[in-house]
Amino acid sequence: MEILDILILGSGPAALCLASELAKQDLKIKGISTKSPNQKWENTYGIWASELEELGLENLLSHRWCKTVSFFGDGENKKGDTPTKHNYDYGLINQEAFQNELLKKCKGIEWLNETATDIKEKNKLSEVICFSGLKIKARLVIDASGHKSNFVKRPVQNEIAQQAAYGIVGKFTSPPVNKEQFVLMDFRPNHLNNEEKLSSPSFLYAMDLGNETFFVEETSLASYPALTQENLKKRLYKRLKSKGIEVSEIFHEENCLFPMNLPLPFKKQFVLGFGGAASMVHPASGYMVGSLLRRAPLLAQKLALFLKEPHLSSLELASKGWEILWPYELTQRHKLYQYGLRRLMSFDESRLRSFFSNFFRLSTNEWVGFLTNTLPLPKLIYVMSKMFINSPLKVKLGMLKLN
Repeated sequence: MEILDILILGSGPAALCLASELAKQDLKIKGISTKSPNQKWENTYGIWASELEELGLENLLSHRWCKTVSFFGDGENKKGDTPTKHNYDYGLINQEAFQNELLKKCKGIEWLNETATDIKEKNKLSEVICFSGLKIKARLVIDASGHKSNFVKRPVQNEIAQQAAYGIVGKFTSPPVNKEQFVLMDFRPNHLNNEEKLSSPSFLYAMDLGNETFFVEETSLASYPALTQENLKKRLYKRLKSKGIEVSEIFHEENCLFPMNLPLPFKKQFVLGFGGAASMVHPASGYMVGSLLRRAPLLAQKLALFLKEPHLSSLELASKGWEILWPYELTQRHKLYQYGLRRLMSFDESRLRSFFSNFFRLSTNEWVGFLTNTLPLPKLIYVMSKMFINSPLKVKLGMLKLN
């Protein structure tokens, strides 16, 4: 039986990001997935333009906005409708171009249309048993199939907070956002009744796509239990109706639901994860693509080095991989973000609006670094301390669990 160096589970953005880097390393690699890696990705992926620019990949943006704003007022008067201007470019990734770019770099990697049902460690190797009965042996298995992975072990946590969103790409009776504008967060609650204001807050994420087409999405930052798609859809239509806007044509509907506070996986296990399976979703923003692109090259290079040592078992290889993926620095940053998320989840919409209004008063480098998880640990601690010191009393009390 052929013994692979690496077998990758999955064929989405995480799997292809890592596979495209591993393909440069002269290794025997295959992938298995229930979906073809050529099957078009459905979800939209937004990103701060600088994250792609730093990697020389800004050509992958289908849209780019310099008019980026948020709304954190109550919307009850003119002052409540004053936008917070971010003065920082945001972009929408061209899914097809992104996928094709990664597939081109994955040249030489064969993907089998299979589903893994079990993985066993035998004689220092990993054996994957597929639904079809096929058995595949590899020195290392990397699960990049998403957060629902059955093979990556992590501490048990009962209350998993999830970010949920319902969105529409379409045409409307009047523009839901201004021309050439991108709205990161519109938290104005004036379309909600008092009962709805007391439930889990949600905000509008919206953009002008040109040609009188817009993308509008009602998003819940994170909540447990998660807001339902029906609830978010109802809120979105209610928000639009309060502005006298109706949906006239729908090109695409988007439903998102993913965990924000998954515990970090155990480092001593014989399967290595990447992407959602490895808890790489940013707990403060829900973003992951920038992190996938930044972290895949180093992991691929290190794994290639480790694989040159023939005596290393699957357990030893995976454990070394986990140390590269989650070193001390990134682990501590993750813990800080998790703490912040837990506190924000306890905030009502008024306190949340106050928090974000204050957050975007940080310097651009500070808030961008926070949202992209690129601040070194000491700087992150400084920024979070600065945020706390400059926060209104009601936010301070919420962060300290005193109110």
